[in-house]
Amino acid sequence: MTTTPQPRTARFYIVAILVGLAAGLLSGLFGVGGGTVIVPALVFFLGFNQRLAAGTSLAAIVPTATVGVISYATTGSVAWVAAIILAAGAIIGAQIGTWLLHRLPLPVLRWGFVGFLVLVIISLYLVIPSRDAGIEYTIL
Repeated sequence: MTTTPQPRTARFYIVAILVGLAAGLLSGLFGVGGGTVIVPALVFFLGFNQRLAAGTSLAAIVPTATVGVISYATTGSVAWVAAIILAAGAIIGAQIGTWLLHRLPLPVLRWGFVGFLVLVIISLYLVIPSRDAGIEYTIL
């Protein structure tokens, strides 16, 4: 696959809007959307390669996450200390992932992503996440 997506036809815009709607819906419902919805959809429906799809997904997920966190925060459904700790780790992890993204061959990225999704599916089958769960933390 090339690094450029399909030409910007009406189909391109319609598919991109539908993928965005699906990602936003699933993000709001389950906290997923970028990696599990947008990336595969961009690769499968619009011909993006794994690298371009990942970067595009990250750019699209920022406003989605912002709207989602505001909505959740208004109902008191954000553990802010845990979120800050997770964000710090995610920022470092994103830098490492971006570095790896440009060094791994596309087939390795593709199969690694498939393996990741299989692990997610298995984990969700074995342990159903609860939206009512809380995180206990103490400051040492």
